[in-house]
Amino acid sequence: MSAKTLISESEYLQMAFDGPEAEYLEGEIQERSMPTNSHSLAMLSFCLIFGRFMNAFPIFPRPELRMRVAPRRFRVADLAVFAYQAPSAEIPPEVPHVIIEILSPDDRLRDLMVKFAEYQAFGVPHIWLADPALRSFSIYRDGSLTSVPEFSLPEFDLSLKIAEVFA
Repeated sequence: MSAKTLISESEYLQMAFDGPEAEYLEGEIQERSMPTNSHSLAMLSFCLIFGRFMNAFPIFPRPELRMRVAPRRFRVADLAVFAYQAPSAEIPPEVPHVIIEILSPDDRLRDLMVKFAEYQAFGVPHIWLADPALRSFSIYRDGSLTSVPEFSLPEFDLSLKIAEVFA
């Protein structure tokens, strides 16, 4: 068994990565899945949709954003959507209103569920999973994923249909 090299938060925050932005978990760098074309297209769709809504609602989408979700734990959401107030710092202390993760072929369910539980503990009210391969949506709540026909934010009278994202 090989020893792992731990790094400090400040070292992590100064790092740049060749592939997807890595996460920082208790001193270890955690690589993220390499996005595919369908992942990228879904991300583009979400960004364009939320971009349109920015004019009508106080929402502020941020793709690929580093966030400190707990002490010594930084996650990178595919898309974090803040409500009512734009993030105030490079590593925002504000809790996103929505986090969207887009499934990649090599994502592991166990890892996603741990990440989603951290988002929930951080206080994120809406945690969504989009699967481009199956063209499906799921929401995370209290340790489980539930398939849904659309993502909705009733407080903004806003909904996103599967066909709209995976057009």
